[in-house]
Amino acid sequence: MTQLSAADENIIAICRHWLEQAVIGLNLCPFARKPYNLNRLRFTLSHAIHLDAFLELLEQEILLLLQTPATDIETTLVIEPQLFADFDVFLDVVTLAEQVLQDVHANGTIQIAPFHPEFQFADEAQNDITNYTNRSPYPILHLIRESSIDQAVAAFPDAACIYERNKALLRQMGTEGWAKLGIEYPLRKQK
Repeated sequence: MTQLSAADENIIAICRHWLEQAVIGLNLCPFARKPYNLNRLRFTLSHAIHLDAFLELLEQEILLLLQTPATDIETTLVIEPQLFADFDVFLDVVTLAEQVLQDVHANGTIQIAPFHPEFQFADEAQNDITNYTNRSPYPILHLIRESSIDQAVAAFPDAACIYERNKALLRQMGTEGWAKLGIEYPLRKQK
């Protein structure tokens, strides 16, 4: 395994903190705790210098997930710290990522959940606190096994209520409460 640079370790640490404090800590995704605690969540950091290289990395990660038992790697966070700071560009990349899923015949086996520092739901204002349910420190594509989602939904029958519960929780917390989580957004500092 390749040794990570201090900068790479820092990026992963920032994402890990977000995952621990927000996604797991606030229970924004009730399905995240188990693979994280069992050390079955893979952090992959992209060093791509252009879109094609990123999509190649994404394909490799999808294939690795398909070829590896869930007991070893259940889910993967593909972190891209350089290329897609613009949210609209990122949305285009999500569309291309879905095409990669089709190209490797992983539709119906793996899903992609997008996270971005400037994430905005279509029906929410840009500064609405509920957007933070999908705001991550860096652009991230979360590769999730459909079988893991099925198991989680079976254990959490009210899965359809998660989105509304999260919106209510974040509105109750407000921006001050979110700020107390200490989550860094390094790409915002570069603007």
